[in-house]
Amino acid sequence: MSHIVSIQTEIRDPVAIRSACDRLRLPEPVFGEVKLFSSSATGWAVQLPEWRYPVVCVVNAAKLAFDNFGGRWGDPKQLDRFQQIYAVQKATMEARKRGHSVIEQPLEDGSIKLTVNVGGAA
Repeated sequence: MSHIVSIQTEIRDPVAIRSACDRLRLPEPVFGEVKLFSSSATGWAVQLPEWRYPVVCVVNAAKLAFDNFGGRWGDPKQLDRFQQIYAVQKATMEARKRGHSVIEQPLEDGSIKLTVNVGGAA
């Protein structure tokens, strides 16, 4: 039986953050207090391509702290891509933990279709 699921991503898992960074060939995330333009945040700092300041993943609150000055200091598409790949990596990790196999398919509109086969059958 087939089921369609929509996922609202909350970035809470440092392992999946690191996995998303690896997949996107970003620098390894670093935990600590990070200075943004006029504030600071503590969490996992992810440096996106051509962003002046990192995005800080505050995992205990499932929030992102960043300052891209309305897109002038960083393309929002880079953040969208990071969140998308984080969701793919996290969903895949959770499915595999439960013994399921996962097939990933990029779609023309830029989205990614994940097919989770319960019991590991491909």
